[in-house]
Amino acid sequence: MQYQRHKQPGCGGCILIILLFSLLTGGFSGLFNFLGFLLYSGIIAILIFIAIFWGFSYWIQKKVSTYEASQTESHNRFVWLLVQILINIAKIDGVVSKEEISTIQNFFQHKLRYDQTKMYWVKDLIKEAVSSTQSMETLLQEFRDTFAYEPRLILLELIYQVLYTNPQVPEAELKLARDIANFLEIKEYDKRTIEAKYKYGYSDQQQTYSRPGGMDRYYAVLGLESGADAVAIKKAHRKLSMKYHPDKVQHLGEEFRAVAEEKMKEINAAYDILKKN
Repeated sequence: MQYQRHKQPGCGGCILIILLFSLLTGGFSGLFNFLGFLLYSGIIAILIFIAIFWGFSYWIQKKVSTYEASQTESHNRFVWLLVQILINIAKIDGVVSKEEISTIQNFFQHKLRYDQTKMYWVKDLIKEAVSSTQSMETLLQEFRDTFAYEPRLILLELIYQVLYTNPQVPEAELKLARDIANFLEIKEYDKRTIEAKYKYGYSDQQQTYSRPGGMDRYYAVLGLESGADAVAIKKAHRKLSMKYHPDKVQHLGEEFRAVAEEKMKEINAAYDILKKN
């Protein structure tokens, strides 16, 4: 099963809306007389409730469909695969809990700053992913065949972001993240720089680390062993800056360009500290 855009909603409830409108405006006198009895039985209230519910559902589907149509195919496919992969990680223990779904939703809402319309879309994708039987290998194969190296780095970055929303990350989930990196053919150097960021509790807002590690943490962010010389530091900074340049992932959408920009800030912060050391 591959990503498919949501279709524009139909008008299955239009007849009900027309009948209610006719009733309330005095038209269809025969219908009005017939429904006079039903008014006292509460059925009209039920019909009105159904009409309101249908109208709200139609409005949501319309907004979601319009949003999807406004995005590139690369963006929509990237998000769809990201949700599918995150849900597959949640399935590692055989069940997807409400807490795990809430964590994924909060990630999109707060980390990627999705508004209400985008969240309706994500919730639909999550519901689809929970009921999907696609294997992790199939999803990762599609991702690897579809996207270049830079988007794969962003995917791995996002996976670690979701995992580390919890204070304690199970070793099984960390192992799965590393296996995903291997399957996506992420180089050892890049895997080390991404995991190091979360190992030391990096804060996007303050460009600092909350866990112990001394200067080692900054070397690790640049993929270097502690004590690397100035030449190696400069070379690593240049190399990572090219990989995470925001322009290389702008086709994925503004939210993922922002992820690359945050990664660049982290790399630059580590470089600034090490070159002064």
